[in-house]
Amino acid sequence: MLLEVKRIIVPPGQTVVLDGVSWDEFEAILEDLGESRGSRIAYDRGMLEIMTPLPEHEVNKVYLSNFVEILLEELNIEFCPLGSTTFENQSMFKGIEPDSCFYIQNEAVVRGKNRLDLTIDPPPDLALEIDITNRTHPEIYQSLGVPELWRYERGKLQILLLVNGKYVESNKSANFPDFPLIKVIPQYLTQCRTEGRNKGIKAFRSWVREQLSA
Repeated sequence: MLLEVKRIIVPPGQTVVLDGVSWDEFEAILEDLGESRGSRIAYDRGMLEIMTPLPEHEVNKVYLSNFVEILLEELNIEFCPLGSTTFENQSMFKGIEPDSCFYIQNEAVVRGKNRLDLTIDPPPDLALEIDITNRTHPEIYQSLGVPELWRYERGKLQILLLVNGKYVESNKSANFPDFPLIKVIPQYLTQCRTEGRNKGIKAFRSWVREQLSA
């Protein structure tokens, strides 16, 4: 299994799915792939997916993460950004690597920790997925108990909130309820891509400050 995984080449935008992968094999594959790789993984009860993102995917991921950081900074809320950290729960036989994620309400709980174990630690408060290649697995995030999941696909932002153990689509973010993010974030993502990152980021920060002073 490990030899086969080492030989697998996943072109950008493509996905490889392996079935019948045990938890021990999943752990060994993660170690074998290493932390510096460009691919993302998702594991759900024996089904392992390995995906290599497109450049478009990575660019949107960075901009969207920047927007979340600006919101938290301007609101003066402490947070812990963990990027594409691998989150696993062996008791559920599930694992996922979000495009980006943040500890917000639970920032103090995980502050200073070098390793997280979702059997004892809380999941991230917010996870982001750029769904360019139909990779998003909301059922895994749902099972792991991630309270809020953002999916950005085809120029639209979808916000999913965990309600009674199930995701429900919402017009507002639980973390940023006073901001019309579904409408505004796609506009500023487009501005970043067409007019430049700095101009778009500065414009978004100015917009956030205007909302706070209104």
